[in-house]
Amino acid sequence: SSLLWKTANEGGSDLFKCPSLPASFLDNINMSKIAGSSFNLICDNISRADLVVVTWKIRPRTGNHCTLAYRTDRNKTDRTNCSERMDWKSSPETDSALWIQQVTLMDEGCYICEMATSGGNLHRTYTLTVLVAPVVTLTCDSNGTAVCKAAAGKPAAQISWDPNGDSRTELKNHTDGTVTVLSIYRPRETSITCLVSHPAWHTSQSKECASGNRTHLFSLFSLHS
Repeated sequence: SSLLWKTANEGGSDLFKCPSLPASFLDNINMSKIAGSSFNLICDNISRADLVVVTWKIRPRTGNHCTLAYRTDRNKTDRTNCSERMDWKSSPETDSALWIQQVTLMDEGCYICEMATSGGNLHRTYTLTVLVAPVVTLTCDSNGTAVCKAAAGKPAAQISWDPNGDSRTELKNHTDGTVTVLSIYRPRETSITCLVSHPAWHTSQSKECASGNRTHLFSLFSLHS
């Protein structure tokens, strides 16, 4: 299992990028959402009288493609391979927005809205990235070595120490795209702080670790990046 761990400077990025899109796709939006959240994607504010067909094409990073479509002249909807968590925000007759419930890592990818109108075609594409908050722990052994761990976060958490000292950082990439970060630090001071930043949350904690005959106070702060 040690082969799964990498030092910090060996870690790479696994950023999803949408496939090449036609030049007409001028409205390209990158967005990040926290795993478990629900939200809607807006296609365009266009007069319903001018709308002929609206289609959402969903291309996840993994898994099957999904399509939602609505044709106004027949008042007909079509749904292909879509999760129950993805649907029209209300009714496509009045609102073409896409509603996504409790987003997961499997939902990462491209969300393309195509609108055929009496005046021409309109397009909008979203590149969705899902953030996963890591589980953070701080421990120390009998020799006073501190280990700050941010487990299964996406993207990888950033860990630093105050005061700054000689630390070693290791990364473990998981198959679901999350990353566990370990920072190992042997302090000389009796009080140190582990600083953890991640775009998915902001909380604070503190822990005490005993080392020999001395008590070292290790404070753990989780900061929004």
